[in-house]
Amino acid sequence: MKLTMASSPHNHSTKSLSRLMITVIAACIPGLIAQVYFFGTAVLIQLVLALLTVSVCEAAVLLLRKRKVWPTLSDGSAWLTAVLLALSIPPLAPWWIIVIGCLFAIVIVKQLYGGLGFNLFNPAMAAYVLLLVSFPVQMTSWLPVNDLLANPISFTQQLSVIFNGFTSAGFSVDQLRVAIDGTTMATPLDTVKTDVAHHLTVSESMSKPLFNDWFGLGWGWVNFGFLLGGLYLLKAKIINWHIPVGFLASLILCSGIGYIAAPGTEPGVVFHLFSGATMLGAFFIATDPVSASTTNKGRLIYGALIGLLIYLIRTFGGYPDAVAFSVLLLNMAVPLIDYYTQPRTYGHGVKK
Repeated sequence: MKLTMASSPHNHSTKSLSRLMITVIAACIPGLIAQVYFFGTAVLIQLVLALLTVSVCEAAVLLLRKRKVWPTLSDGSAWLTAVLLALSIPPLAPWWIIVIGCLFAIVIVKQLYGGLGFNLFNPAMAAYVLLLVSFPVQMTSWLPVNDLLANPISFTQQLSVIFNGFTSAGFSVDQLRVAIDGTTMATPLDTVKTDVAHHLTVSESMSKPLFNDWFGLGWGWVNFGFLLGGLYLLKAKIINWHIPVGFLASLILCSGIGYIAAPGTEPGVVFHLFSGATMLGAFFIATDPVSASTTNKGRLIYGALIGLLIYLIRTFGGYPDAVAFSVLLLNMAVPLIDYYTQPRTYGHGVKK
C-alpha cells in the first residue's frame, strides 16, 4: 500500500504507509525515553499492553469482516494509536484502563467506521476522553517524578501495582503519590490550577520546593523530547508545518495575552508550552492526516483553534489539560473548515 504526500501537483514523494507510521512511532522515542526516566518503567509496561491489545482487536475485527489480517495490521496505524494512548495515561493506571482504551479506539472509533481513512475522530484521543470521563480517578493519578517519590518502587513493584493495585509492601497508587514532603502530587498544570483556585498566586505555587526540584522540570523534558521528535517529522516531511505552527502560535498568543492581563493567576507562555501534552499534541496528535483538515489554510485554522481551546479549557475549564477535548472538537469542525478553505479551481469565477 502506497501513500503519496505532495505539497503541490508537481512535487510528489511516495512512501509506504507502514514506513510513515513506523517513522512517526520512532519520532516518539525521545519523549518516551524522558517519560520512562522521570516516571519509571511502568510506561513501558503500558506500552506493551497497548501494542498487544490493539493487535488482537485489529486482527479480530478484520477476521469478522473477512479481510486479510497482516496487510492491514502491518500498516502500523493501530500500533501508532497504541503508542499515543500509552503515552497519554498515568504509568501506574490499572491494566484494564489501557485495554479498554485500545479496544474502544480500534473497534469503535476506527474499524466501526470502515478502517483507516474513514474514521472521523482521532482514535487515541477519543479513547483517552472515554477513559477520562468514565474513570477520572485512575486517569488523573499521576505520580511525582522518581526523584521525589517518598516510596521509590522497583519494576516488579510497578508490575504489581498495575495488575494487582498494590505493591508487594502494600502501598496503593494514592499512597505512592505522596512526595518526599508528605504532599500528594499531581501534574504541574493541575497543581497550579488548584493553587490558583485556592487564592494563591502562580509565583507562590511555583515557588514551592518541589516545583524547583525536578517536578515541573520532568514534564518540561518530556515535552522537549516530543518537540525534538516533531521537528524531525517536519524535516523529513512526514507532517506539514501548518498545524503545529498554528497550534503553538495560537497557544503562545493566548497565554501571552493572559499573562499580561493577569500575571498573578496566569503561569505564562513557557509553562503552557512545556507542560501537559502540548508538544505531543502539536506534532503527533493534531497532525493525524485522517481526522485533520486537508487544506493548507484549513490546517492553520484547525491548529490555531485547537491551541485556543486548549488555553480556554486549561484556564477556565474543569480539566487541567485539554489536548484531547480540543482535538476531538475540531475533528467535528473539519468538514466545515475544509469546505470554506478549498482552493479555487484555475479559472473559477473569471468572467467571459
